[in-house]
Amino acid sequence: MRVIASFMFCTGIENSCPTIDGGLTRIDEYESCGFYERWREDFELVEELGIHFLRYGPPIYRTLIGPGKFAWEFADETMAELKRRNIVPIVDLCHFGVPDWIGNFQNPDFAEQFRIYADAFARRFPWVQLYTPVNEMFICAAFSAKHGCWNEQLTTDRAFVTALKHIVKANVLAMRAILEIRPDAIFVQSESSEYFHAESPDAIKPAEIMNSMRFLSLDLNYGKRVDSEMYEYLLDNGMTRDEYHFFLTNHERHSCLLGNDYYISNEHRVSEDGTTRSCGEVFGYNEITKQYYDRYRIPVMHTETNLDEGPNGTEAVDWLWKEWANVLRVRNDGVPIVGFTWYSLTDQVDWDSGLCFREDHINPRGLFDLDRKIRAVGKAYKQLIANWRDVLPTQSVCLTVPVIEPRKAEGEQAQDQKSRAGKMRKAAAKGPAVPLQD
Repeated sequence: MRVIASFMFCTGIENSCPTIDGGLTRIDEYESCGFYERWREDFELVEELGIHFLRYGPPIYRTLIGPGKFAWEFADETMAELKRRNIVPIVDLCHFGVPDWIGNFQNPDFAEQFRIYADAFARRFPWVQLYTPVNEMFICAAFSAKHGCWNEQLTTDRAFVTALKHIVKANVLAMRAILEIRPDAIFVQSESSEYFHAESPDAIKPAEIMNSMRFLSLDLNYGKRVDSEMYEYLLDNGMTRDEYHFFLTNHERHSCLLGNDYYISNEHRVSEDGTTRSCGEVFGYNEITKQYYDRYRIPVMHTETNLDEGPNGTEAVDWLWKEWANVLRVRNDGVPIVGFTWYSLTDQVDWDSGLCFREDHINPRGLFDLDRKIRAVGKAYKQLIANWRDVLPTQSVCLTVPVIEPRKAEGEQAQDQKSRAGKMRKAAAKGPAVPLQD
């Protein structure tokens, strides 16, 4: 068996699909970016860059068509092509949207229906090992139920907590279901890494609350006890004690990578009235990643970043260099970081408004434009991969993610790895659940 993940250079196919306009309009980035027509070409571009890892998943609203009912045609075609090309997918099963028949993230049935979907996917594609079951759980809940942009388009704390508990429960149940089928599955929690800076003494308290709240999705997902203020916040806004204890008994963090996303908009200035605005890069990826790693002690992967090409034509290239320098600093500071991602492969559409409006604005932040012509940052990323791919493994032969090539997923050694992972999981389940402590 060849292990190919000494360091995971990655990109992604942007597959956000929330609804807006009270659920009447679906924003499908696959459709906006031409992926449905050009997916074969896009997979070829991934290979052209020398990338072996791809964040990708079938569109949930076109695939999960009813309770326990699935339309697999597109998934069958695309997944077969990835396997043929030996590209390792990090399968993204839910990216900011749900099927119309589920409605939105206020629906308590979402978690169980998503578990059924994840189980069915893993059974249909048993060669898949890496998953992001629900992408950016905190952002998904916030934009859907606190900022009023997507899906339910609500703006209350109770709606936010409701969405969050349903989303994280769905993620946990999906991990459990997949591990029953693929015991050596690895889950990459792609989550936004945020920081809130107080701009005056009177803003310190609201900034502190926001800096506690940013951890909620991962705290619940990894079974870490939240602080007392967040515990009261959750219970005051509809989470029950039993629901909270469900998360504390989660055993699956040993199968996880702490995937974190960082953009120039991820740091915020907080005013005394609690309003926020983006403040650009202040701490940067290195400092904020160390905060998250110190909290969870799970190996890290940089799972998203990008920047528009800009009027000078060098902005995205400069940002790529800066983010890569931060990745190396994280690594040199002793944090186990195993991968880096420029997201996404092609330009995106309407992310300048956070997908809150359908305006067909092209955002020039892909490795390729929407005509599939390589951008300067695409050339720079290709060169970066060529320069560093063989250097990083020689710096440490100990930290290697045990990823099996898609073509070798049915081999004898692969079966041995699955068997060993299954025995380890059963042994861990026999002991008492020990939640992460503060």
